[in-house]
Amino acid sequence: MCEDALSFSSKAGRPTLRVVIPARYGSSRLPGKPLIDLAGKPMVVRVYEAVRRALVAADVVVATDDDRVLAALHHNDIPGVMTLAGHESGTDRAAEVARLRGWSDRDVVLNVQGDEPLIPRDLLQAFADFCDNDDIEMATVVTPVARRSDIHDLNVVKVVLGAGNNALYFSRSPIPFSRDCPEGLWPLDAYLKHVGLYAYRNATLQRLTTQSACMLEQVEKLEQLRALWMGISIKTMWWGGTPPHGVDTAEDVVRVSTLIRGME
Repeated sequence: MCEDALSFSSKAGRPTLRVVIPARYGSSRLPGKPLIDLAGKPMVVRVYEAVRRALVAADVVVATDDDRVLAALHHNDIPGVMTLAGHESGTDRAAEVARLRGWSDRDVVLNVQGDEPLIPRDLLQAFADFCDNDDIEMATVVTPVARRSDIHDLNVVKVVLGAGNNALYFSRSPIPFSRDCPEGLWPLDAYLKHVGLYAYRNATLQRLTTQSACMLEQVEKLEQLRALWMGISIKTMWWGGTPPHGVDTAEDVVRVSTLIRGME
């Protein structure tokens, strides 16, 4: 690991880097998702191990809502916190963990999705370095759109940035809209894809999760729009590597298990 990735804990007076991995048991497509077997280990264990390898100096904890997940964590000596079942998002779950553990307002809290066991080590390390900045309230990751079909794919969240690489808006729709160009010829380099990796200053995280969902969030079903609506600045880190491959379907389970076996 590069020296900068250790800076949260090695510099006197610096805030601590915290990582929360939300692991909700219920899933409409994959019931018991955190405990699904991936090449011999539960998925939540795979995600924790990936984060732990990348961010050796961070305080990493799994936030769940189910005793079965908590038991699996304890069996694998992984720190886990039981959180309320009614949370609408992983952000809400991360905020509860921060309150339960009494984290400082200045601490930086990374929210790593619990269904991305193949999240790249260099992405996590680069993002931790990026967030070691007192000016950051909230941060996330963007990457170039690689396929023209992604521009119109409602499952691919697009983002537009301002001059300082702060996010201006996120949408499932094609943004920006290329007015004077036929759809099939829209320039790929005009479009950025959002990678769902977040960091928050804890004070910002607590403020964000005490505010009700705004109209934009409800319409687009994108929780980060609440932050923009509240006037919270979202810094973005450019990522040129391959985005993480999540596990959302039974086909993903087979594919990811095969990839893991090939790496071990």
